[in-house]
Amino acid sequence: MAEKESYNRAIWGRPEPGKLLGKGHPAGDLLEAYEWDVVEEREGFLRLDVHLPDPLKNFRGVLFGGFAPAYVDLVALRTVSAGRPLSTRRGWLLTVNMRVDYLEPVAGPRFFIESEIRNRRGSMILVETRFLDADKKLLLFAITTLKELNSS
Repeated sequence: MAEKESYNRAIWGRPEPGKLLGKGHPAGDLLEAYEWDVVEEREGFLRLDVHLPDPLKNFRGVLFGGFAPAYVDLVALRTVSAGRPLSTRRGWLLTVNMRVDYLEPVAGPRFFIESEIRNRRGSMILVETRFLDADKKLLLFAITTLKELNSS
């Protein structure tokens, strides 16, 4: 089991140029994050062009609200290492709180996610995440509190 886990992590931890993740990450594969395009990345900031996979849609054809936090969590966690090589990450991250405000339906087929570190104090990191449509209309707003755990 450890060998397969190590293999999968090696794949998703080394995405193709311009991609956020490779295949093999459980949440990333559900969201098809291996197909997302990184539009902009700098230290503590990500702007992604993502799509809405059919299995994640509700009966109205828009993002089922329960899947939105999966997007938010995955992107917020990755925002902490944005603009730096993944190998420089010092430890694990733990999501300790998340608030998601649903402002408009996320209809897709594509939308943008912007995520930015808003505050860092000791081991606590506050990340703001926004879903936007092609016209830059705010669809979803989220705040995630992460705790950085030492790797030892």
